[in-house]
Amino acid sequence: MSKILIVMSAADTWERTDGSAYPTGYWAEEVAAPHEEFVRAGHTVDFASPGGVLQPLDRHSADPEVAGENCAHHVAHAEQALREFGPLRKLTEIDIEQYAAVVLPGGHGPVVDLFQDSDLGRLLIAADAAGKLIGAVCHGPAALLSAVDAQGDWIFAGREMTAFTDEEEELFGTAEGAPWLLAARLREMGAKHSQGPAYQQYNVRDGNLFTGQNPASSGSMAVDMIAALG
Repeated sequence: MSKILIVMSAADTWERTDGSAYPTGYWAEEVAAPHEEFVRAGHTVDFASPGGVLQPLDRHSADPEVAGENCAHHVAHAEQALREFGPLRKLTEIDIEQYAAVVLPGGHGPVVDLFQDSDLGRLLIAADAAGKLIGAVCHGPAALLSAVDAQGDWIFAGREMTAFTDEEEELFGTAEGAPWLLAARLREMGAKHSQGPAYQQYNVRDGNLFTGQNPASSGSMAVDMIAALG
């Protein structure tokens, strides 16, 4: 069986264009559903973040009216998995050769820190060059933006992917005042971004890159990655 690395944001606030601070954290389903699928399939999962900081739970992901009737299960699973793992590993300490895949869950945190984290960028460039699987869901694809090579080129330009859409951001109520919108930024950077209906499962695979549009796409992304791991 393989080792999987889940890289989480360390951000707990998202500064808005008016200077206000929007509380954020990890989205329970996006951590729990992939972790549950990987463990069920017999894989080992490690957690890492910038500085080894564990960000808080995004409370919206614990609200059934927002996150669905199964959110309590996702919250409980994510909290238990993180608690049992213990202190998160620091990105600076990660040897990507130990892992078969890297997974990037969302919450708004990745648009705060991971999108410009040079340590993560280095890991993703090495992972992609080695053909390791890379998965990113919802706002997680923002973390892919960190993978800029020595020539200043984004290594995922021209790749097919999906991410939390501008429409979904508007429906969630966080588009106005956002410093930038993820799907629009990915397209600007050269990604071939596609999307399905708002808040419905939609997944895209391009070679070793697996992406999901929203929380509902988390588990299916992991299932696709498990199949590719063989």
